[in-house]
Amino acid sequence: MKSLKITDSAKNYFYSVITFLSIIIIWQIIVEVKDIPQYILPTPTDIVEVFIQDYKNLFLNTIVTLYETILGFILALTIAIIIGILMDFLPILKKCFYPILLVSQTIPTITIAPLLIIWFGFGTLPKILMVSLTCFFPILISFVDGLENIDKDYLNLFKTMKSSKLQTFIHLKLPMSMENLFSGIKISATYMVVAATVAEWLGGTKGLGVYMVKAKSAYALDKVFASTIIVVIFSLIFVGITQIAKKLIIKHK
Repeated sequence: MKSLKITDSAKNYFYSVITFLSIIIIWQIIVEVKDIPQYILPTPTDIVEVFIQDYKNLFLNTIVTLYETILGFILALTIAIIIGILMDFLPILKKCFYPILLVSQTIPTITIAPLLIIWFGFGTLPKILMVSLTCFFPILISFVDGLENIDKDYLNLFKTMKSSKLQTFIHLKLPMSMENLFSGIKISATYMVVAATVAEWLGGTKGLGVYMVKAKSAYALDKVFASTIIVVIFSLIFVGITQIAKKLIIKHK
């Protein structure tokens, strides 16, 4: 039965790979046959050449973006967990601020980026804060919902055992809210590289976003595609790391 599941999974990946390769081949053929200029639509081989010829610039700018992304994510995760715990221990905080946090999610983060650049300059700090703001809300809301939706029978059991609030949190609430917490982390992991890149678009000296803007201004769309591919790859990598961490931390019976 297990081998059958593996086979089905392998087939799904096989179909996806074949479809992806077919799209790449069709793309290459259409651009060459129609003789579409590179500044309108580059071929896949043009994009591959960018990785070969301009790998140093791509590497240096990628390092900058990853630095901003990882620091921003760590900051968001730390603050979200601390605030989530405080809201659980002090319900008045949740009553005061949770509705505001929910409403604040409707504000597009791209409108906040120019303000951060005006307030904090063109360095790495506004990019880190942009990533933190993007990641913070999904993590916090998922974590708080997980802490809130604990089965009442379990809570009553801990009360009958005369467990303190801290003991209940450590041994019941925190373990049972990890599923929700990782759901929020997964959502954040999907968007955190994009958030750093968008912040770099609006102002900066280094990073994939700056690289994209310069390439766009020069009508070098092959470089734009190359940097976009890097963003997609690292977004998938971070989602994969989240999945691995979830399996390692959450023990299934």
